[in-house]
Amino acid sequence: MHRRLAVLVMMIFGANAAWAQSPAPLDQAEQIRILLERVQQLEKRVAELETKAPTTAAATESAVNVAAITKPAAAVAVPPPGPVQGHQHETAETQTSAGQMEVHYPSLQIRGFGDVNFSATDQKGTPSGFNLGQLDLHLASSLSRKVTYFGELTFNAQPTGYTVEVERSIIRYDYNDFFKLSFGRYHTPIGYWNTAFHHGAWLQTTISRPDMVRVGGTFIPVHFVGLLAEGNIPSGAAGLSYNVGVGNGRGSIISRPGDAGDNNNNRAWVANLYSRPAKLYGLQMGVSVYRDKITLPVVSPAGNEFREWISAAHIVWTKENPEFLAEFANVNHKNILTNASTNNQAYYVQVGYRLPWLEKTLKPYYRFEHTHTPFSEQVFTNQDLVGSIVGLRYDITNYASFKSEYRNTKRLPTDPRVNGAFFQTDFTF
Repeated sequence: MHRRLAVLVMMIFGANAAWAQSPAPLDQAEQIRILLERVQQLEKRVAELETKAPTTAAATESAVNVAAITKPAAAVAVPPPGPVQGHQHETAETQTSAGQMEVHYPSLQIRGFGDVNFSATDQKGTPSGFNLGQLDLHLASSLSRKVTYFGELTFNAQPTGYTVEVERSIIRYDYNDFFKLSFGRYHTPIGYWNTAFHHGAWLQTTISRPDMVRVGGTFIPVHFVGLLAEGNIPSGAAGLSYNVGVGNGRGSIISRPGDAGDNNNNRAWVANLYSRPAKLYGLQMGVSVYRDKITLPVVSPAGNEFREWISAAHIVWTKENPEFLAEFANVNHKNILTNASTNNQAYYVQVGYRLPWLEKTLKPYYRFEHTHTPFSEQVFTNQDLVGSIVGLRYDITNYASFKSEYRNTKRLPTDPRVNGAFFQTDFTF
């Protein structure tokens, strides 16, 4: 208001100056009349500006408030589902009065997976029927802007009740995209499947995992207790990333890691290098190595300690038109006492295709897998397998699916082939 009065005064003085420069002088009464008319015109103009000013100011204030509220609201990220992803969760609240975002720690979020199965085979002594699969819970919590916790618990049906298993328990510090350090129990980063799909059956295309990475199996150490460094490698379009870990390795029961402590004074280590080319989205290629010392609980005349060396490679195309997964692993065991060495090989190839009909809910797939263990192998029991799977996945919703499979497998050369039909409904919540 003061500013507008100053403008009015300046305009009056301007009028006087203009009148003083007029070449035709008038009498005093005429000058007063003209000045009064100009004052009235200026007052009318000021009144019009004052009438419009509140509306403009209110509109400006409203726009500022909307921006202050909307910007923080847009900054609240909805966390992605599942494991890949279970390491990056944060919760925020918007304060509309100040237009600021407040983050609370810790911020616990829970996701779950479950499945129900039916199977029937022609193998003698194997009954058909329903089976309640794993109830799998993912727990994720941010402890600070750079520190997160992730846990995974499974509840497993047994003939005498249920068992609870701590599948993963990880605390991770994210320094930047190139270096992230975690401690705890995690899935050993060997190959692709073991770290890509975890325990929720809904995450994977098929009903079961390949035999070489079967949970509870022995060919690949599925779990690992120790520390893991991971991150991206500056490599341009090559999209290189790495995992390097040191831990307890296999326990006395080689299907399990040393959760309660190592059973020998030797640490296992693992390294994984893979590439995701920027120009070929969905493609991943990688190699892995794993080194450990195995101490078996029973001492035989040939000794009970072995050096284990695992080398693996994988190539996958994760787009669903088509989907292609292939892995190979060689497990070498060398007897420390006798120097006797054996090599065990396993691989699988899986293809699938998301059909364009019925809103793309159907996905047929096929997998072939082969495992070979020599007769001289001293650490593994015989794991020979030649098997084929033909299946169809139907996505009931975005969070539930139904799968059906026909399997044809053969173990030992003297064993008959086993044919079976398997069905599963799985879901996430």
